[in-house]
Amino acid sequence: MSVMNGAYPSPRNYMGFPKSLCTSVNEVVCHGIPDARPLEDGDIVNLDITVYLNGYHGDLNETYLVGTGAGDKPRAESGKKLMATALESLELAIASCRPGMRFRDLGELIQGVGNNAGFGVVKDFCGHGIGSLFHCAPNVPHYARNKAVGVMKAGMTFTIEPMLNEGTHKCKHWPDGWTAVTADGGRSAQYEHTLAITASGVEVLTARTANSMPFY
Repeated sequence: MSVMNGAYPSPRNYMGFPKSLCTSVNEVVCHGIPDARPLEDGDIVNLDITVYLNGYHGDLNETYLVGTGAGDKPRAESGKKLMATALESLELAIASCRPGMRFRDLGELIQGVGNNAGFGVVKDFCGHGIGSLFHCAPNVPHYARNKAVGVMKAGMTFTIEPMLNEGTHKCKHWPDGWTAVTADGGRSAQYEHTLAITASGVEVLTARTANSMPFY
């Protein structure tokens, strides 16, 4: 689809990544490699998609509930709560973006939302600068009391992409060198947007449209 529209999937062959997007199911926190496992009703799956078009990268990810989860309604509802909280934390952080805002302060907001709902906020991965390069400065941590440097200035472009876990915030890695999973097997949800700081606030460059799919 990316190539058909004149773009290129940024993850493909990036530092050896073998696929065109990341698919992270249930306990996979991020960087899951698409495989042959069929998705099952009640799974939650994150799709992390970046494309390179006209000299610039745009990075977006969203988490979806597979089917209705009718076979295990309590599990489906707890998955929805995890997803909604992850999205809420992102939206609160975005609403705070403006010239002069310190990058480190976003983590306080995100962790507050996550912890207040009983979820762990992942510390191992962060948002990042993006533009003509896929990943660059600044780093944008999602947890409190981080040491990120810098303030937002008009013209900056970067991502915010908090990952919330049902249990511990800690992660471990599979032998494939990419797939990060929760240390305790709990599920994880994540949402991400690419943002541009304007003279008066922020623009969401990857905003959802009227044709965007519902999360559940």
